[in-house]
Formats: sequence, C-alpha cells, structure tokens
Amino acid sequence: MGCFSCMRFNRKDVRDFDEDMGSRSIKSSGKGRKGRSLGGKSGESNNQKGNVARSFTFKELALATQNFREANLLGEGGFGSVVAIKQLNLDGLQGHQEFIVEVLMLSLLHHKNLVNLIGYCTDGDQRLLVYEFMPMGSLENHLFGLLSLVTVVEVQYSEQYVTIDIVDLEPGKKPLSWSTRLKIASGAAHGLEYLHCEANPPVIYRDLKSSNILLDNDFNPKLSDFGLAKLGPVGENTHVSTRVMGTYGYCAPEYAMSGKLTLKSDIYSLGVVLLELITGRKAYDNSKGAGEQNLVVWSRPFLKDRRKFVHMVDPLLNGQFSVRSLHHAVAITAMCIQEQASFRPIISDIVVALDYLVSQAESSDSQGGGSQTVKDN
Repeated sequence: MGCFSCMRFNRKDVRDFDEDMGSRSIKSSGKGRKGRSLGGKSGESNNQKGNVARSFTFKELALATQNFREANLLGEGGFGSVVAIKQLNLDGLQGHQEFIVEVLMLSLLHHKNLVNLIGYCTDGDQRLLVYEFMPMGSLENHLFGLLSLVTVVEVQYSEQYVTIDIVDLEPGKKPLSWSTRLKIASGAAHGLEYLHCEANPPVIYRDLKSSNILLDNDFNPKLSDFGLAKLGPVGENTHVSTRVMGTYGYCAPEYAMSGKLTLKSDIYSLGVVLLELITGRKAYDNSKGAGEQNLVVWSRPFLKDRRKFVHMVDPLLNGQFSVRSLHHAVAITAMCIQEQASFRPIISDIVVALDYLVSQAESSDSQGGGSQTVKDN
C-alpha cells in the first residue's frame, strides 16, 4: 500500500457514508452505562463525536493530490482539512477484506488515541482511505529513522561482553526524550484499552507496532491501520481462531503457533513496542548478528537482572532518564511479553501503571528536576 502526502479539499460534493453498514454491530460497554452504538451521529466516546466517514470519487482525490504526487501539499487559503491518503495494494481477496474491515472499524470506533478516518474511495477497482494528517509521522520513524551512522562496539559488563550501538543523529534531528516515550506508550495503551474494554464486542487490534502508531504535533499517539483487526471472543469463548497475520517480531508466540487470537495477543505486541521505546532497537532486525535479531530474545538476559536494565536503554537518550522510572517501565514490559498469555496483565492495569510513570515524569520536569543519568543508579 502507498501513503500519499497531505492535501486540502472542499467536502461540499462528497456523499455520506452508508450508516447502515453494520453500525449496530459494535457498541460501547462503558462502566455503568447501557451499551450504545458508535456508528454515525449517535456515537460519542471520550468527548469525541463519531464522525461519519465520507465517500469520495477517485477523480476528486486524484485532482486534490495532482495524480497522487509525492510531497503534495497545497498552500494556505483552501477549504477543508489537511489529510493523508493511503492507497491499498489490492492484489488478491485479502486486500479487499482488509479495506472493508478498516472502513468499518474506523467508522464505528472513535477515541482520541485512534486515527480519524475522514473518508474512502471505492470507484471501480480503486480502494483508498482518507485519514486525518498526523504531522509528526510514525513512532517507527522517530525511533529508527533518525540515524546517519551506527558503530557497534563490545564492552565488558561484569564477566560478560555486551554489545552497544554508538549512534549519530542526522543533522537537525532530535531523539525522543524519556518523558515523551512514556507519553507515547501511555497514549497507545489508552487506545488499546478502548478497543478491549469499551467496544462491545471487544476488538483485537492484531497489528500493534511502531509503524502503526502515528503522532500529532504534540507527540500524542494514535493507533492506525485496522485492516487486520478482529472482533474478540464473546460469551464463554476464550479465543478467536484465525489465519495467522501480523508482523514478525510483534506476534504473540501462542498466536503464531496456533492461530488462537485473544486480547492478550495485543498485550504481547504492546510489550514489544515498549521494548522498542526503551531500547531504540527494532522488533526484528536482520542486520544484527545471531541472537540479537529478535528484540524479545535479545532482551531476556537483561530482564533477569535489574543491574542490567540500564544497559538496555537507547543510547540516543544519552543517560537522560530516571533510573527508578526505567525500572518500573521495564517491569511493565517484562509482564507484557510473558511467554504464557495468562500471565500477561490486562490492558487496564497497564494503563494505570503507565499513567503513573507519565505523571511522575511530568512532575519532575515541572519542578526542574530533570532526568537522572545512569550514574545515579
């Protein structure tokens, strides 16, 4: 699939999305409230009104993007909103199914930490999605797209040698601070909590990864790309059996082996994203040596010894983080990536823990305490 640059357009001639496309199949199950439809104008969650997705013609989108030119952005003075357009690769039936799922999910589910679907196009064999524009791009880009040089060295830690990456940033680029990483982790967890706890039946995201976490100007995260999302188990069912999909390195082991999908599958993926935020390493990196390609496998020895936690940290942080906060973050991460799904925490508990870390980081920043370094451990 391709994602085209932002544009401005006038919505006067667009057609309303058909509100009858399953709008009553997903409802809110907020505590103490009767479940209500999230589709169309009747749904509202977290002070956000459920926007009705619009249907665009292919001609409208082609004209607005100058035939989908890269880096297309019209100047000031136009009507409408700045948006991003994603053109799906529809080779085979799977692509069409993912398109339908994404339109339905994002038309019915609305939360401040889910990307907003503006509209879609289904002219002929064209399948395009129009999203709100997220100006800071993806979390993946901020974690891994800033480097101009990586030097790998080995240093002795205790009686073992530990591989450390020494990195240089591209000119003008700044790494994410520790407090910003916590903020992103907390926001992503809130989005997942909405899918797991507010939607009825619950929704299993199934594709949580750093490239699907988009950021606004204030680094508030929004989950995107719901083509692989599945409705979760209901009643006495404990899982949903499905074809194994997703991205290698993020998939929970029990799902990868059996195709049995549960809410705890998403928790594992969230744990991998937390590892990426802490370490600055990719979930899977085939450029690294044996034993270091899979991030979870690489991290296991560090997770067994609190004294080694600081040696996991992204070198781009330059030691600017609270060691106490790091220990808590690593503990949360370790629980999320437990091999046995039943040992992983539920998303609501993760949200509480991450919100606490964010509040502590904000309090420290406001008091001018700044971040500690590894020497303060």
